[in-house]
Amino acid sequence: MPRPFRLPPARQIAYGEHPDQVGNLHLPVGEGRWPVVVLIHGGFWRFGWDRTLMTPLARDLAARGIAAWNVEYRRMGQEGGGWPGTLEDVAAAADAVAGLDGVDPTRVVTVGHSAGGHLALWLAARHRLGAGQPGAGPRVRPRGAVSQAGVTDLARGAADGLGDGACEALLGGAPEELPERYAAASPAALLPLGVPVLLVHGAADDIVPPGQSHAFAHAACAAGDAVDVVDLPGADHFDVIEAGHQAWAAAVRWIADVMA
Repeated sequence: MPRPFRLPPARQIAYGEHPDQVGNLHLPVGEGRWPVVVLIHGGFWRFGWDRTLMTPLARDLAARGIAAWNVEYRRMGQEGGGWPGTLEDVAAAADAVAGLDGVDPTRVVTVGHSAGGHLALWLAARHRLGAGQPGAGPRVRPRGAVSQAGVTDLARGAADGLGDGACEALLGGAPEELPERYAAASPAALLPLGVPVLLVHGAADDIVPPGQSHAFAHAACAAGDAVDVVDLPGADHFDVIEAGHQAWAAAVRWIADVMA
C-alpha cells in the first residue's frame, strides 16, 4: 500500500520548445535515485485528451517509492502532431529521463493507456529502428513496458476501424498505402521487443478490443519475448487506469518486480 505522507509537488519540465513538449515529474518523499515510470496517456493520439488522465497513477507510484514522468506530446489536431511528430515527441520525452534529477535512467518502465499503450510498447521497441526513422537511437532503454488496453497492432487497428480511422490518421494513410510507416510505428511489426511486457485488458472493453492484446501476446511469445497478460472480466476501457482497481494493483506488482 502507498505510504501515508504528503508528496512533494510535481514539477513541470520541458523536454522541447512546443508548449505540449512537457512532462510532470512526480518524485517520492526523500532523496535518492528513484526508479522511474514513463506514463503516456491515450485518446487515439488526438488533441483533447491530456496527461491529467494519468495523474492519479503518477501520484500512486510516487507514494510507493517509484518516480513517475507523466508526459504530454503533440497530438493530431495540433501542428506537428501525427506522423512523425507524435512519435518523435514521446521518444524525446523518454530520452529526457537521462537528464532528470532524482531518477535512475537505468531503471525505467514505460506505461501507457489505449493509444498511450501503443506508444509505451513502441518506446520499448524503437532500438530496432534504423537510422533516419522517428525515435531511432534511443538514449534511454526501458527495462519493461506495460500496455493498458493498448493498440498493439496499427495495421489491424486500421482494418478494424479503431477510433473512427485513428490509425490511418496517425500515419497519414492505410497500411497498403504506407507500409513503411506501419512497419516503423507498430509494435507488432517490431517484435521482438527484447524486454518483458505486461498487457492489461478488460474483457468488456468496447473501444479497443481485447483481441489487440491477445494477438500481440501470442506473437510476442513466439518471437521470444517474456509476456504476462492480465484479463479482467467485466472491466471496461477506463477501469484499467483507476488507481484503486485490481488492474492497477497487478501492474504495480509487475513494475516493482521488473525494477528490482
